[in-house]
Amino acid sequence: MSHAPIDHFAHKAATFEQNTHQVDNVRQIAETLQRRIALDRSMHLMDFGAGTGLLLAQVAPAVGRITAVDVSPAMNAQLAAKQADLPCPVDILALDLTRELPALRFDGIISSMTLHHIQDIDAIFRSFHTLLKAGGFIGIADLDPEDGSFHSEDTGVHHLGLARERVAEAARAAGFEAVTTELASVIHKPGRDYPVFLLCGRKGGTA
Repeated sequence: MSHAPIDHFAHKAATFEQNTHQVDNVRQIAETLQRRIALDRSMHLMDFGAGTGLLLAQVAPAVGRITAVDVSPAMNAQLAAKQADLPCPVDILALDLTRELPALRFDGIISSMTLHHIQDIDAIFRSFHTLLKAGGFIGIADLDPEDGSFHSEDTGVHHLGLARERVAEAARAAGFEAVTTELASVIHKPGRDYPVFLLCGRKGGTA
């Protein structure tokens, strides 16, 4: 008998956006992303690990459509509750990209604080490359290496942060060009600051 995967965020989804650290972090990531990448209303983006939609809500006014992808039913339900009020059309896919890819192709893929929950970093970047149209971009934000104190509970963490060059190498190996990393945000928690980087890159060819 098969069992549904554990929803590590089921108990956190309803109050996720009450966490000021989360909200401020995503706002800074979005600002850094939009300084680095020129968004426009013709674009259809994927938000990988969209959660309650904090990141996509920040960029929605600048693009034409967003497909939110997340494995957490609880997070997807929170996003669905505000779906109609977002500044652009948003589709929600309850999908595990490590197991299955949609048939859609995107102008860009954005993501915030999801990569450290993915075991095979190299494989997910290959999937990103496949899912992008020629000339499409990635804007992937996540934690610099940390000592394990960032997560106080098990939410399916596979990496205690990620070294920027390791992630950049995975992106280049998957075929991405013009790969850059930079500081996007710093999450302040009692007694410790956690830097967050943004990685950007392009798929070759013309859109």
